[in-house]
Amino acid sequence: ILQNRNGHTRLVASDSSAAYKVYYTLSGPGVTEDPVGVFSVVKETGMLKVHRAVDREVTPQFIFQARVFDRYTNQETDLPLPITVNVEDVNDNAPTFTGQLQFTVLEQSNTGTVVGKVNAIDKDEPDTDHTKIRYSLLSGTNLFYINPETGVISTKTDTLDREVNDKHLVTVDIRDMNGALNGLSNTATATIVVGDINDNPPTFKKTSYNVSVMENQEKGLILRIPIEDKDLINTPNWNSEFIITKGNENGNFRMERDPKTNEGLIYLTKPLDYEKTKNLKLDVMARNQAELSGTNAKWVSIPVDVTVGDVDEGPEFTAPIVRFTVQENTPNDTLIGTYTAVDPETKSSAGIKYYKVSDPASWINVDESTGQLKIANTIDRESHFVVGGVYNVTMKAVDASRKTGTGTVIIQVEDMNDHVPDILSKDLVLCEKDGGEMGSVLVVAEDKDQAPFSAPFSFKLGEKHDDKWAVKPLNSTAVMLAQTKELPTGLYTVPLMVGDLQGFGSTQTVTVRICRCRNGACLAQQNSTSLGVWGILAMLLGLALLLLLFLVCSLWTNNNIHSPLPTSSFTLSATMSILYRIMFTWSTFSLQKLAYLGTEEEGRYADDIIHTYGFEGVGSPAGSVGCCSDQVNQEDLNFLNTLGPKFKVLAEVCTNK
Repeated sequence: ILQNRNGHTRLVASDSSAAYKVYYTLSGPGVTEDPVGVFSVVKETGMLKVHRAVDREVTPQFIFQARVFDRYTNQETDLPLPITVNVEDVNDNAPTFTGQLQFTVLEQSNTGTVVGKVNAIDKDEPDTDHTKIRYSLLSGTNLFYINPETGVISTKTDTLDREVNDKHLVTVDIRDMNGALNGLSNTATATIVVGDINDNPPTFKKTSYNVSVMENQEKGLILRIPIEDKDLINTPNWNSEFIITKGNENGNFRMERDPKTNEGLIYLTKPLDYEKTKNLKLDVMARNQAELSGTNAKWVSIPVDVTVGDVDEGPEFTAPIVRFTVQENTPNDTLIGTYTAVDPETKSSAGIKYYKVSDPASWINVDESTGQLKIANTIDRESHFVVGGVYNVTMKAVDASRKTGTGTVIIQVEDMNDHVPDILSKDLVLCEKDGGEMGSVLVVAEDKDQAPFSAPFSFKLGEKHDDKWAVKPLNSTAVMLAQTKELPTGLYTVPLMVGDLQGFGSTQTVTVRICRCRNGACLAQQNSTSLGVWGILAMLLGLALLLLLFLVCSLWTNNNIHSPLPTSSFTLSATMSILYRIMFTWSTFSLQKLAYLGTEEEGRYADDIIHTYGFEGVGSPAGSVGCCSDQVNQEDLNFLNTLGPKFKVLAEVCTNK
């Protein structure tokens, strides 16, 4: 059936109708299923009817079943018959555009450059004239061409100029039936944007510029240079760059671009000097970030005339920095050089005074009138004021108008061999080794002087050495001091002659303590702590004897007052003699004890500690030591009678016998 037609009839017949009275039924899409009611059958005759128009683009085909039944028994008299209805196409759909209709092509593109492709579709039956589309342009045909079969738009000229016309609107026609007049058609407008190339260099609005700058003027902007560029704004083809191609050999200026206005900005980067340069002629070139294309034009330059204004300035030193070489320890008042300044306008030094601004170590004197520099105090290269062998002095020049200028004096201090190598540590410890193995200790020296007045050092034993030690080289600043024979523990002094590379040196004495060690520590040093305690105890006992002497004398005086003692039985000199013997005996004992403890045998200090005795013996004439405690009656002197013949005289004095 044809689409969009109704009322068609067709006959459906069965061979069984010759033998039976039959009727027909239909079922399936278009009859009993969606779309329902498109088809029906005359029950008695089998005539097929189409009740409404059918759209092929919606339903191109219907398949349903016809069945035949006996009118009396309602039994099927034949097999079901599938019926296929194809909907034939009519050209009822015009072609339509799909996709974007906006294209871009660069200006000055060659003829035949592809701009873009127009896409279209047709809903009618494919591969028929109903869907065969033909393309054409209704406008813009002087600049562009469209392929009638593919819809590809190309340039027809190479004269497209964005600066003249940056956009073209062309009308595109699409028609089916292969473009026949009876074909259905549609039209649309395609937009073709002309892209920019850098075919226009920036140009200056003026042919030259002038600017005035005062000498010594601070850094900053001094001139704006506007430009014009026809290319697309805010693109590399429009953004400008500025270069000073001439006149800026000293780097007094720099150029930048104003990102908002695209102007060229000239900045002063270093102050100008009127006395040296009164006028500067600059050449400034403007260019784009992108290179030129599609043009024979070149980058353009213009002259910029810079006039320097005069300012009354202060004096200037003949050089900002001057350097003098001075040997350390140079005598005071020695002239090392002269540092002067001149007036920039008159080039004269008349009336200029000179002063120090900075002289940290006060080593230099400056003559106020002449600028002469002399040694004021001894210069020492090893001083912390000298860094890297250099000492700096800052000077100031003042003219009659009180204007000033500054300069720097660099003094290169030469080294002298005024320091001998010095042994860093002169008290050394050597731990005694088992099995008679000889030990050694490290001796390190340093010299404050620099090469060639310092390392490598020479080490050798002094003239009065005792052949117990030998020197073994280690490196340029150190040696190993080694035993040559087995030595007992104790202190040893070793003379060492240490000299620098020039042979300048001295004999120094190191003390080596040989001792037994525990965990790397010398036990002799640990024992010294105990010896100190016993020394203090000895002194306290000496004081106790003095107090005893005072007590005895007091008792003797009191007894003399109440009952005078016969001169034949006792004299004061005898008493003093006894006390002297007691003190002498105690001091001798104490010294012997200290000497004993002072020996450096391990553990000897432990022999003199408090021992606890559970039994003191029987029958001692002196009785218990408890008689000396604080609880005993201080006035009971009867114990003196038990001290024996040696203390008889003392007992008689104390007891008034």
